[in-house]
Amino acid sequence: MYDFRPAPGTSKPELHRQLVDAADALTADERDPVANMANVAALMGEFLDRVNWAGFYRAVGGELVLGPFVGRPACIRIPFGTGVCGAAARDRATQLVPDVHAFPGHIACDGATRSELVVPVVREGETIAVIDLDSPDLARFDEDDAAGIERLAELLSTRI
Repeated sequence: MYDFRPAPGTSKPELHRQLVDAADALTADERDPVANMANVAALMGEFLDRVNWAGFYRAVGGELVLGPFVGRPACIRIPFGTGVCGAAARDRATQLVPDVHAFPGHIACDGATRSELVVPVVREGETIAVIDLDSPDLARFDEDDAAGIERLAELLSTRI
């Protein structure tokens, strides 16, 4: 049985270190990318507070297609360059958005979402997926979150 959870009061950098370590342990010996994304989405749901959606969009033929996630039902397809996820995929750059309503072209899959962090998963210079985190709180995510999820994306670049 797996029981990966941070202790209450864990600092944000330590929480992200533990999240990456747990993801490493769960994905190290598994070759199926969907299984790995599903377990990591569940981990993010356990580790990250004040998050109403955590998961993946996979890059398929120039668009993002919904992958494993925890949260409410979501948009299924997002063209590269559209919305926060599409911008991250196209630019291969982290999108840290304190107020999604101020982001040009934001796609509102869940009206409760107010801030978002999207990190591309890049392999051999190409976006293969994005990790998407949504929160009902304004400015929920910061540079510590971005750095932690970027480390997670780097780990997963060879496992999904």
